[in-house]
Amino acid sequence: MKEENRNMDTELRIIISGGGTGGHIFPAVSIANAIRAKRPDANILFVGAEGRMEMQRVPAAGYEIKGLPICGFNRSNLLKNFALPYKMLKSDFMVRRILKQFRPMAAVGVGGYASYPTLKAAARMGIPCLIQEQNSFAGKTNKILGKVARKICVAYEGMERFFPADRIMMTGNPVRQALLETTVSREDAIRSFGLDPSKKTILFVGGSLGARTVNESILRHLDELKKADCNDLQVIWQTGRYYSAQIAEELKQAGQPENLVVTDFISDMGAAYRAADLVVSRAGASSISEFCLIGKPVILVPSPNVAEDHQTKNAMALVEKDAALYVKDADAPDTLLQLAISTVRDDARLKKLNENILKLALPDSAAIIADSVIRMAEGK
Repeated sequence: MKEENRNMDTELRIIISGGGTGGHIFPAVSIANAIRAKRPDANILFVGAEGRMEMQRVPAAGYEIKGLPICGFNRSNLLKNFALPYKMLKSDFMVRRILKQFRPMAAVGVGGYASYPTLKAAARMGIPCLIQEQNSFAGKTNKILGKVARKICVAYEGMERFFPADRIMMTGNPVRQALLETTVSREDAIRSFGLDPSKKTILFVGGSLGARTVNESILRHLDELKKADCNDLQVIWQTGRYYSAQIAEELKQAGQPENLVVTDFISDMGAAYRAADLVVSRAGASSISEFCLIGKPVILVPSPNVAEDHQTKNAMALVEKDAALYVKDADAPDTLLQLAISTVRDDARLKKLNENILKLALPDSAAIIADSVIRMAEGK
């Protein structure tokens, strides 16, 4: 027991909490990896929400995770909220026990249900806290936690309207390292999708589950892609698993254009981005950070189904600097494909978008955040 206590006194112990979406999980894992790269002896424990995707993604990345029964307010089914107070109280009890057993030297919150009880309890126990806000419009959880966090890492200017200015660090968002380390050439990447490297390529991507509006913008205009004057371009369409069966049936009825490759999920997004001359995407913060770092011209279609309409605010931060194009979700089914086709043929426009989005890149975000976490944990 004495030996175990001595080990706990010398090793670096960090708790990282949050999740719910890839936009929270990718940065969290990137931060953990950066801490481990700098301090291989670090003991890192994740705290997530039961039933959410972090409970699978984090162990797959090689880290231990504890689950809390915490959940959000259900607006579509109010009856499900009766258990909410109990789940919050149970989560508070569980997280206090986790903190007492693990004895973290610092706590990191990336947003999501679990980060609130975890960092709230950590702050009350005197454990230094750092939060990472991915979006240009701060989430409710982080706005509350910003009052107790010692450091607040952000990716957009003007965040002092949400957080104390003296605690803000402009770090950018950590991204999936594999995207930056892709060595495949554009030609080989295009061939991996069975396409022609001599043609301009548009990538439509709506996330792992898909985006109804992005999908509808292609389905409504299949005939456009079949026309002879579209023989100079090709489309990679990631439908998302939720919509894949329905879309397969519709393509069977309507006939799939020869210059259209359809897949429900893309495992190697690095190759997909390398293949694309232009990307059409939702405006999640992690995706935008990736586009900035790789300099990818993009048309952003913000999801309207997110808190505080933060994706539109993310998109406009780029649009205002002529670093991306924007299409409103409601307009996309009628206008998106035509805009994508005209843009991918405009080499001067693509070049300007590439140059401007690269100016917004904030590299080494995970390493910068990891340094700050380590300094806090060591009491510096």
